[in-house]
Amino acid sequence: MKSIIFVVSLLCTVALPAQTQWHDPLKEEAHVIQNQGWTREIGKTYQRLPNRAEKKVRKAVWNLSENSAGLAIHFYTNAAKIEVRYGVAGSHAMLHMPATGKSGVDLYAMDSDGKWRVATDNFNFGDTVSYAFNNLSQSRYHKQGFEYRLFLPLYNSVKWMEIGVPDSAEFKFIPVLREKPIVVYGTSIAQGGCASRPGMAWTNILSRKLDYPVVNLAFSGNGPLEKEFVDLIDEIDASLYVFDCLPNMGSLSSEEVIKRTVYGVKKLREKHDAPILIVDHIGYRNDELNELSRETADRMNVASRQAFDSLVELGVKNIYHLHKDSINMPADGCVDNIHPSDLGMQVYADAYEKIIRKILNMPVGKISTTRPVSQRREPYIYEWKERHAGILQNIQLQRPEKVIIGNSITHYWGGEPGRENGSQSWKKQVQPAGYLNLGYGWDRVENVLWRVYHGELDDYRASEVVLMIGTNNLGSVSDEEIVEGLEFLLEQIKIRQPEARIKVVGLLPRRNKESEVTAINRQISKMASLNNYRYLDVGNKLLTKSGKIDESLFLDGLHPNEKGYSLIVNDIIE
Repeated sequence: MKSIIFVVSLLCTVALPAQTQWHDPLKEEAHVIQNQGWTREIGKTYQRLPNRAEKKVRKAVWNLSENSAGLAIHFYTNAAKIEVRYGVAGSHAMLHMPATGKSGVDLYAMDSDGKWRVATDNFNFGDTVSYAFNNLSQSRYHKQGFEYRLFLPLYNSVKWMEIGVPDSAEFKFIPVLREKPIVVYGTSIAQGGCASRPGMAWTNILSRKLDYPVVNLAFSGNGPLEKEFVDLIDEIDASLYVFDCLPNMGSLSSEEVIKRTVYGVKKLREKHDAPILIVDHIGYRNDELNELSRETADRMNVASRQAFDSLVELGVKNIYHLHKDSINMPADGCVDNIHPSDLGMQVYADAYEKIIRKILNMPVGKISTTRPVSQRREPYIYEWKERHAGILQNIQLQRPEKVIIGNSITHYWGGEPGRENGSQSWKKQVQPAGYLNLGYGWDRVENVLWRVYHGELDDYRASEVVLMIGTNNLGSVSDEEIVEGLEFLLEQIKIRQPEARIKVVGLLPRRNKESEVTAINRQISKMASLNNYRYLDVGNKLLTKSGKIDESLFLDGLHPNEKGYSLIVNDIIE
């Protein structure tokens, strides 16, 4: 009897196989399919055009619009294993494009410091396509995992999809981004042919480089800059419109190329002020040997440039041109005579990034403090991108008079519930003065630069911008790099708020780093003076006569308490 009991007990202690929780993006209450141009109409499907467009566009265009090129799903999870299973409508591969590109998915992670990581995979292509991403690492800051982005098939239509993680793991879909997208109208090249996997399509590379939504409205063999489609694009409020259509316009006369280009630009300009980028034909792989191929591409480029020049002469503003020489596609950058390989896709993305950063005033420097990145260092307190989305929404509802930009020192100062530490002085003095709190816990200079590039200073005119940032960069980069980053950031703030008075608050003193803070503040003060920014050294009021922080004025040696904030508030908002 004892042996029987022992056996039963042993069986009960045997570990059961880990259970998987499956999540269907289309069953979420919020729209979570990223990079659709008409989310309110089509956000619960994997198609790229609203149903009403079927009657307006050619059948071939409509069929291709059901391909999920450029679409993505963003989510948070701390799972060590992520599985994806789904069904597609068409064949898995093409002669010149593998199944992993045509019908596969691609998973990227953005770590807590805003750096991209590629998740390797095991996959199987059957009636159900399945991917498994194993042994995924965790954040060095917390146990909430990473932000993931799943890029969907480039040349196939997704019928259904589920994302699975272990039952013990946390999982949360990210709603559709609020920012105005970059809209690309193009051909098979922009749709993604012939990338080896979805993440290597140049529009998807570009979206990662800029960390911006990119709407892919490219249709293989069917993107000849048609009036009917331009009229549809006109419905989307974009940050930038791209016409990369010439590879599908070879059968048209030069006059027709000019006509369609002029119509497209004028149509968009009737309603939108956003910049428009017209792109050259890159030419064919055999241009050096085939005179006819070279002449075809050259003729279209000449016509397109004539259209561009005529529009400029007519006074059309904010239009740009990307020359084929600026793309500089190498001969070995194509799979066949025209479609880029992964190498070619990277060349495309690099060229686009360069000109788009110039157009949208989003330059990138050579050091870390001048390279914009997001962050997710303390999601156990707040979600960084959720705060960003909420601030963008609030700005649209009520244009702020003044703003204070900073890290947790600003965030604590009357920020969200749970992060309040100086709420009395904020509510009594700062808020009535018209300031919007743009403080984010754990932010560094480069994180504020990302926020500036992503709309937090757009669509309004502030009378004053206060900048309090830099302390979280101490120890990770040199003082000179912090100051250079601040100067770079302030220049971008000035571009977006040219009429605002700009105040630069020196780093507040912190425990055991008082002398280091004093030294860097001398450099910040000098930089601010040279650039005509007002410098404020308020931290002296938080020090004892010995030069150490007054512990009675701090919560933890870094963040002031209510009494500490009350001592510096007048100097900041006067």
